[in-house]
Amino acid sequence: MNEPAVFETGTFPLDVRHDYDGHPGSHRKGHNVYGSLMVQSTYNGLKKYQRNKRPFAITRSAYAGIQRFASVWTGDNVATWEHLKIANVQCQRLSASGVSFCGSDVGGFIGTPTAELYIRWVQMAVFHPFFRTHSSGDHGDKEPWIFDEETTDIVRKFIELRYELLPYIYTTFWKYSYEAVPMIKSLSLIAPNDPETTYREDEFQFGDHLLVVPVSEEKAKTRKLYLPKGQWYNYWTDEQFKGGQEVTIETALDEIPLFVKAGAIIPKQPAMQYVDEFDFEALTLEIYYTEDETLVEVYEDAGDGFEHTKGNFLVREFNMSKTSSAMLLEQTKSGNYESKYQSFNLVFHNFPAAKLIVVDGEDCTKNIEKRDSTYSLNVSNNFRELLITTTNDQKANTQVKADL
Repeated sequence: MNEPAVFETGTFPLDVRHDYDGHPGSHRKGHNVYGSLMVQSTYNGLKKYQRNKRPFAITRSAYAGIQRFASVWTGDNVATWEHLKIANVQCQRLSASGVSFCGSDVGGFIGTPTAELYIRWVQMAVFHPFFRTHSSGDHGDKEPWIFDEETTDIVRKFIELRYELLPYIYTTFWKYSYEAVPMIKSLSLIAPNDPETTYREDEFQFGDHLLVVPVSEEKAKTRKLYLPKGQWYNYWTDEQFKGGQEVTIETALDEIPLFVKAGAIIPKQPAMQYVDEFDFEALTLEIYYTEDETLVEVYEDAGDGFEHTKGNFLVREFNMSKTSSAMLLEQTKSGNYESKYQSFNLVFHNFPAAKLIVVDGEDCTKNIEKRDSTYSLNVSNNFRELLITTTNDQKANTQVKADL
């Protein structure tokens, strides 16, 4: 239980006294301190005996500072639409309190969800740092295949999306760990001066670039949501939206309203069935057009152990700037970690048609692959400068190549 619980009644009476190694206090304090000290001892024991492995512990009871030792799940919940909404709010508030590595029992610990409720819960929870389905054991199973083939296919789609987004999620964890940046941000955190965000707790931003809008109403066909100021892209369609307004989006069962901030660079790996199932040759960078200059970081290390504390990590910084007829993407790196992949598959969303692409002085225009509103290009993962020009002025293009 990770807490001094009394089944059926809750905890000990709050006037129970504890000695606390010579610092006596009441159970009002002791209930949560007990859980925190239990987690700290678990963390220290795992770190000692697992050698160069990062300890992983999960707790539902704790005190201030628990984020240094464990992830948190929100405790016993029920398979209802109300508890889906509550899980959304709980994780936003935990994250704002400094505890970002959090999640809920997907589908509800108690009770049996409908297929629709289960799908909607999974769709939200893949964007929570801690993600798992869970069941009390005596209320039915929670595996996707106990429903039907459609449910299984939709759940598979979103679990695989999470695996694809692991490089993005890992970078988000890094910023949380080293800079205390909340992984989940309520709209009021990302736009505190916008009065429209003050009381909204449905939408949330995951990391720096993804805006997630859970569907928490049964049989919902559409969803009203608020987009903070700026430009946003519908993740599924690339449709552009101007922020600072409320919009209505269709909510097909196999989609969750998901938006990408203009200027984002989303790192993605191939879909896997478990972490490090196989090595891959190219990391995909989904790049979303913006008129503004942007700086995006992507973090890498070995994925386990503590060698990153000795400099064995890699931070890639991508700076994107533009003129009236050209876009420049620059990469700088810090750290000593060697990436396992060799190249980037750059996917440009809604960029003007490229007349010339020059990578580190080499004309790569002929290597462009075009698809609807995007085009892509494979480049070395060590490239320094990539210039896209949108003019037919051959003299200007020749000068661009000469300058590079």
